[in-house]
Amino acid sequence: MNWKGFQAGRFGDMSASIKESLQLQLLEMEMLVSMFPNQGELKLEDVNALRNIKRYLEGTREALPPNIEFVISLQIEEPKVTIDLQVTMPHSYPDVALQLFGRSPELDRQQQLLLNQDLTAYLRTFDPGELCVCAAIQWLQDNSASYFLTKKLSDEPSAQAKPVKNTFLRMWIYSHHIYQQDLRKKILEVGKRLDVTGFCMTGKPGIICVEGFKDQCEEFWHTIRYPNWKHISCKHAESMETEGTGEDLRLFRSFEELLLDAHGDYGLRNDYHMNLGQFLEFLRKHKSEHVFQILFGIESKSSES
Repeated sequence: MNWKGFQAGRFGDMSASIKESLQLQLLEMEMLVSMFPNQGELKLEDVNALRNIKRYLEGTREALPPNIEFVISLQIEEPKVTIDLQVTMPHSYPDVALQLFGRSPELDRQQQLLLNQDLTAYLRTFDPGELCVCAAIQWLQDNSASYFLTKKLSDEPSAQAKPVKNTFLRMWIYSHHIYQQDLRKKILEVGKRLDVTGFCMTGKPGIICVEGFKDQCEEFWHTIRYPNWKHISCKHAESMETEGTGEDLRLFRSFEELLLDAHGDYGLRNDYHMNLGQFLEFLRKHKSEHVFQILFGIESKSSES
């Protein structure tokens, strides 16, 4: 077999397939821009995203452009609230699923989670190849009011109301290293989109902690695990049952990047190691010292460990 010829044909087919998907994405974006023409209604994360895709399709740009990412602010009439729908179009969408998440300051974590679970379940009814952002918008306009109503009713005391148990999860993820700016940005964006808390320690090694409801954490883990991200694993998971919002179980107040001192030559990434003594102190402050040995196989006897 002519392996080089096989590879060229295979990747040529993949490139053609992606170009077809990008053409469909541009058509859907044109429709969305016409639906939301007012300033602030549709906000692209990268204002040059559509132009770069057009250049790629025309052949004047060789590198595959980043995914289209945007936020649509939906005004719900009854009750009068706003839902921000965050959308990421993978290069192969609509042949693969959209990444999208609806959020509103009027919803608590649990109601927001339920809304997004039901929205995702609805989009799973679409066949591969079908454009579905407009359908997601219509679903939110038709169905989101009930989630705000449920929240309002749940705020009222009821002797008959039974507490609902949820699983609160904390995942400790280890990577050989985390350096790339686009990956670091993506990790923070996914954490914000899913409304989880924790941190991402960049450098070598790279450590991520994510905590929240089980579905949120599992979606975070599924999303950040790029197919080509090697040497990454979930070293430890802590699962707890809760009947509330889980706020009392959180060790972190937000999801942020953790930057520590390092030693070695930054120009030689293989010799650029994070200060594990500082990391141990960070874990102690957040009542997580026990995880140090799980992550590194080193007993945390002192801050110099």
